[in-house]
Amino acid sequence: MSIIFDENTNVLVQGMTGKEGQRSTESMLESGVKVSAGVTPGKGGQKVLDKPIFNTVAEALEHYSSINLSVLYVPPLAVLAAAMEAMDAGIKTLIIIAENVPVKDSALILEHARNNDCRIIGPSSIGVLNTKLGKLGSIGKPQESKIFSPGKVGIISKSGGMCAETASILTQKGIGQSSIVGIGGDVIVGTNFVDVLKMFEQDEETKAVVIFGEVGGFYEHQIADMVKSKKFTKPVIAYISGQFVEKLGRSLALGHAGAIIEGDLTTARAKKKALKEAGVLVADYHYQIPELVQQVLK
Repeated sequence: MSIIFDENTNVLVQGMTGKEGQRSTESMLESGVKVSAGVTPGKGGQKVLDKPIFNTVAEALEHYSSINLSVLYVPPLAVLAAAMEAMDAGIKTLIIIAENVPVKDSALILEHARNNDCRIIGPSSIGVLNTKLGKLGSIGKPQESKIFSPGKVGIISKSGGMCAETASILTQKGIGQSSIVGIGGDVIVGTNFVDVLKMFEQDEETKAVVIFGEVGGFYEHQIADMVKSKKFTKPVIAYISGQFVEKLGRSLALGHAGAIIEGDLTTARAKKKALKEAGVLVADYHYQIPELVQQVLK
């Protein structure tokens, strides 16, 4: 099994003609994922990496009706229109890579997604990687054996960069991964920790899950509630970044858009406490994650 995508996934890249879109498309193709076409308004008829470019998503689907997932590499202020267009054309999974998408636009996208039974990964996602099938988005390739290795540990991370870092320290200890999901660190994300845990619960390949969380928001508290109520039955290991923030002034801005301390419950300390009380193994330092994973896999 796999989550988010499988061997039958056929990908469209909105914004393939841009530098980042082209670079990512090349990497996805090298990883083994099927990418059929790209969309950039006004550039229809061109080719990128020998893949046809269309002006609209509807035109792309007329030629490639099996497309069922779109990766969005469009400017943040164009994300709303691009996402709506893809959903209205019938695509059921969108991975939004763009950062700095206005919160209002994200809310409108998620409302439309609920009404159209569409899954949104992101905004501000680095993508999704399956160590056997390939990758979607800007996350590294499964072939990078010093970082990723096939196995039975799932990873969910708010931080894009820490997707690879977390996989790397597991690989160094001989612990392989199944799927790695960068959910993004915005205030509003389309797919949160709990949503991905539900998928991992059904994934036979995944035996344990590592969470990389951070200060701000209540998503980690939702994990605690899910584990406590036995709605997720596999071992969970968590690390919450930003513990140093409590020593700094509240006026300081750094990190993700969603890393906003709004009250005591959104601090790293409070999240770690809630997770521990629910039975989650919590690492105080990132390098401790492999040891905790080894404990539960024994």
